[in-house]
Amino acid sequence: MIQYRTATLRDQPGILDIYNEAVSNTTATFDTEPRSLESQHDWFHKHKKNHPVLVADENNQVIGWASLSPWSDRCAYDTTVEISVYVHHEHRGKGIGKVLLEKIIEAGSMHNTHTVLSRISSDNAVSIHLHEKAGFKTIGVMKEVGFKFNRFLDVTMLQYMYPHA
Repeated sequence: MIQYRTATLRDQPGILDIYNEAVSNTTATFDTEPRSLESQHDWFHKHKKNHPVLVADENNQVIGWASLSPWSDRCAYDTTVEISVYVHHEHRGKGIGKVLLEKIIEAGSMHNTHTVLSRISSDNAVSIHLHEKAGFKTIGVMKEVGFKFNRFLDVTMLQYMYPHA
């Protein structure tokens, strides 16, 4: 049975394994070098209460994760976040990403978040579709802004805005 919960420091090696697999084999991230455990811990400690990190846990193993991160360090952007969702390669296509996406959006609503931005490689049609089903709207495409696996990549920008009270 899969449990969805707030991430802890003990979850960081599992999150790191999933992330580094994506670095090496996908365009889900534009990082090109694997992250160290030390830098993973630094990343995690920068996620305060209003920037949650969630995990999908099956039998005490992290099989997916999602986070809301600051969009910018400028104060006027305090209510804007960037979303990340990653699922272990052996668990993709099972609905885990969909649930993580829903739960991290819900978590953002509890922390004065106004808008969520997502940058997705335009060749990742599955992720774009998943975000659109969750209520994200495409707001533009940045042409050839990334270079990975010996090719230039476009990035589709999507935005989710929380309903006003």
